[in-house]
Amino acid sequence: MEQRPPHAEAGARVLVVDDDPTVAEIVTGYLDRAGYVVDRAGDGPDALARAAAHWPDLVVLDLMLPGMDGLEVCRRMRGHGPVPVIMLTARGDEDDRILGLEVGADDYVTKPFSPRELVLRVESVLRRARPAPAASGALRAAGLSIDPAARRATKSGAELALTIREFDLLAFFLRHPGRAYAREELMREVWGWDFGDLSTVTVHVRRLRGKVEDDPARPRLIQTVWGVGYRFDPFAGAGEE
Repeated sequence: MEQRPPHAEAGARVLVVDDDPTVAEIVTGYLDRAGYVVDRAGDGPDALARAAAHWPDLVVLDLMLPGMDGLEVCRRMRGHGPVPVIMLTARGDEDDRILGLEVGADDYVTKPFSPRELVLRVESVLRRARPAPAASGALRAAGLSIDPAARRATKSGAELALTIREFDLLAFFLRHPGRAYAREELMREVWGWDFGDLSTVTVHVRRLRGKVEDDPARPRLIQTVWGVGYRFDPFAGAGEE
């Protein structure tokens, strides 16, 4: 696959994958007017082929695609390299949202949706995906190391495969050890949203634990603080689940 180019906010490439031509046309129009370079695909195989030809900066991906669904498309794309994904779900069913987040979607939007809101979500995810300024120093604790400028994370020297939001969440925890944060605070500080489904935070914490904890079923580093939220404690003993 073609390597992902360095991110530039102006002219970033967005791949829109939806089998509904009306939805795809509307989304494409709004993104085009916002200054993005937009590719369109109507199904999974077409999306993978277009991504192979021109690796996108972000994918807007419908969950309910014919044949190969959006979850499988997301898995296959992520197998070739990191790429931000905003999942479109046809209904507000929580199971659909959780599935999308579990495979690593960075955000989701429920149909019917406001195209303007979708553009704002695209801007937010891309902004978070930008490399941090070179002045941001490395963060280290409990065998974990993060290089914000390179957006690279390791555990005991082994590189971690983190999504954009998982990386941002871990970096936030490393910057603020020992303090308990409510899910609302984490959504505001890490996602940059003052509103949203708090299950987004819950799922990302669970996924992050699966990658940084020695025993995710008994998390030591990212502890649950009952009635509050979560706390990163690099010096803790056996933590709470």
